[in-house]
Parts: sequence; structure tokens; C-alpha cells
Amino acid sequence: MRKPRVAIVGCGSIGRTIASAFRKGSLPGRVTAVCDIRKDAARRLARMLSPRPRIASIREAVRSADCVVECATAAVVPSVVREALGHGRDVLVMSVAGVLANPSLLRMAKRGMGRLIVPSGAVGALDALKAAAVAGLDAVELVTSKPPKSLEGAPYVRSRRIRLTGLRRPKVVFRGNALGAAKGFPSNLNVAATVALAGVGAARTRVTIIADPRLKRNVHELSFRGPFGRASFRVENVPSPSNPKTSYLAALSAVAALRRLLGGFSPGG
Repeated sequence: MRKPRVAIVGCGSIGRTIASAFRKGSLPGRVTAVCDIRKDAARRLARMLSPRPRIASIREAVRSADCVVECATAAVVPSVVREALGHGRDVLVMSVAGVLANPSLLRMAKRGMGRLIVPSGAVGALDALKAAAVAGLDAVELVTSKPPKSLEGAPYVRSRRIRLTGLRRPKVVFRGNALGAAKGFPSNLNVAATVALAGVGAARTRVTIIADPRLKRNVHELSFRGPFGRASFRVENVPSPSNPKTSYLAALSAVAALRRLLGGFSPGG
């Protein structure tokens, strides 16, 4: 039985964390291809691994693998997911905002040619949220507080010319639903999209985003209530050293999800 083959699309901090897990033997199988619009980033990641994976296009990467990991940007999610599912590959998506903005991807996944997998990302408690959703949920709310620097450059911040430099106290940057958060902060609030998919959907999931100059960590506070009762969870995440917009826990959740997926993997051929 051959080892499972994995392709990595996106060679930033999450991609490097995954590659490091393969290099250390924490994940079974091997990386056959890497893909990134930044060729230098792809080359650096490829050099981490032995045997060295090929640097490929999305189409080439998908066809070389049994499982595809997307850890690039929300903008590339549709092309990666469609290519992977269209060829019967499992695809693990980290830029979950891209799924929320393209509901057709969920419909495609239901056809069963391949699996679309969303890790827990930067927030825990998703098992409890999914369980509670079986009986119905009355309300789901996510409050995310981040250092101002990690929110700079987000489309919502730019379009409204929100000033985040020089803050001395916490500032509410956004109040709305998960779809608005995912669109306005596609690189910062994948957690909102993940919670929405696990619970009551994008329109009913309430999201508040706070820029807090006192923080050095990203804080996510998730609460929900329904016939089951009430629950609340708080997670304080260390930002990735190489990308303050990404929580380190999100990268680790990708490794954990791959470990579960590949541990029971038995490809044919």
C-alpha cells in the first residue's frame, strides 16, 4: 500500500508548519507538490522536504495528490476546491471565508466525489457547537479581539478608512454577521466563517471585531445557546511569528486534521 500523497497550496506560515510536520515524521505520507503565486516561497518550502516536492500549478498539484491542503487566500479557494473535488480528491480548506462566500462549493462537496474538510482553526469548541446545532440554536455570537496591527489592510478597514494606529483603548471595528466579517476581513476572520458553517449559518452568526492595543494575542470568545442550554468558550491565541494575521493554533489545527485524515488513509493503486 503506497503512502498518501499531499499537495500544499499556499506556502506561507501555515504551509510551512504543515511541511515541518511532514519533515519531522509527525504526519504520514509525503508532499508531492507545492503551489504558490510567490515562486520564492514555494521554493523555500520545497527545500524543507525530502524527497523534494515539485513546484506546480493548482491543476498539476491536485492531480499529483490524494489530498490537497489550501492555506493560501480566500480568493483561490474556489479554484482549488473545484479542481480537487472535480478529480475526487479530499481538500482541506484553511481560508474558510472563501467557502462561505461561494455556497456552490458546499453543494459540490455534497455530491461525494471528494471530501471538503474544515479544521477547527483558531477556535475550539466546534464539536460542542455542532452537537448543539442538532437540536437547533437560538443564538451564536463570536467576539474577536486582536492587536490593531493584525487588522491593518483588511478590505473593511481600508474602505471605511478606519484608523488603527496610535490607539490607546479598545476600538470596535466591526459589528455584523459572519458573512460580512468574512468578506470584510478575509485574511483575519476565517474563524467567523468556521463558526458559521458549524452552527446557524452566516446570516445568523453575530460577530464583533475589536482592535485592542493592550493585546499581544488574538482572543476569540464564542457563546451560543439553545434547547441544550448555554455555552461559552474563550481562546487566547499566540499569533504566528511570521504572520500576525494568522493564529498559531490555526496552523496546528491543520496538522491535527491531516493526522486524522491520513492516519486512516488507504489509497488504491
